[in-house]
Amino acid sequence: MKSALKIKDKTKYNEELKIAKFKKHIRKTSPHKHNSYFEIIFLTKGSGSHTIDTVEYKIQPPVVFNIRKEQVHFWDIKTEPEGFVLIIKKNFINNCLDKEIKSLISELSAQTCLFPKDNTAIDIFNILLNEHQEKKKSNQPIIDGLLKALLAKLLESSTPNIPKNGNSTTFQKFIDLLSKEDELTNKVNHYAQLLNTTPQNLNAICRKESGQSSAEIISNYINNEAKRLLLYTDLTVSEIAGKLNFKDNSHFTKYFKRNVDKTPIAFRKAND
Repeated sequence: MKSALKIKDKTKYNEELKIAKFKKHIRKTSPHKHNSYFEIIFLTKGSGSHTIDTVEYKIQPPVVFNIRKEQVHFWDIKTEPEGFVLIIKKNFINNCLDKEIKSLISELSAQTCLFPKDNTAIDIFNILLNEHQEKKKSNQPIIDGLLKALLAKLLESSTPNIPKNGNSTTFQKFIDLLSKEDELTNKVNHYAQLLNTTPQNLNAICRKESGQSSAEIISNYINNEAKRLLLYTDLTVSEIAGKLNFKDNSHFTKYFKRNVDKTPIAFRKAND
């Protein structure tokens, strides 16, 4: 029985940021999540596929994959890969004094797959790796500067005309609450109370920061988590409904079908 997803932690307990070469022996992995960190993977060589949540991406280097902590992903790599892995823990983001870095991370996390237009990102990755490996406290300002340059460079290849978020503290706290998948609920008022604001104000902030209403954002998170649980666990539809704080199986099924155009059972069968 797959009642819970595997959660990996690739960072040491006291390590808030980690950069390393992508391991060449990786081929197939099982579906898993990450333990409270954001991962950026830049592949310069390799072929095969990378599945993030319910979307399978063909590996076409140079390519960047951004994986948020609530997402499920796994690899099916056919040829020897090369590249870099950058892991940013939540503590690093919380303790970062440079607000622009926080904003850049927020913007990048909304972009799952990117294709860099030149080799500048590779150069920055290599320098950042060398500085990180020296393990000197005096290197931290350099690392922060390189990280900011790398994030900005990667965003150059992002999809245009997507509203940029990250400028509102309330919005970021809202997203953080939604990222706690064990506490998801389809109630704007619930999150507004936790954020010490009104539903109307939260909705206005969400529209300004993301172009979506607060209800639409909540719906995206709930449906994505429902899809993960349907695809990667053996939990029953009733158990998933309870886990996502629906009052009963019927309510959850109607909600899911309205947003996904399939019942939970039909979605599971179609993706078996």
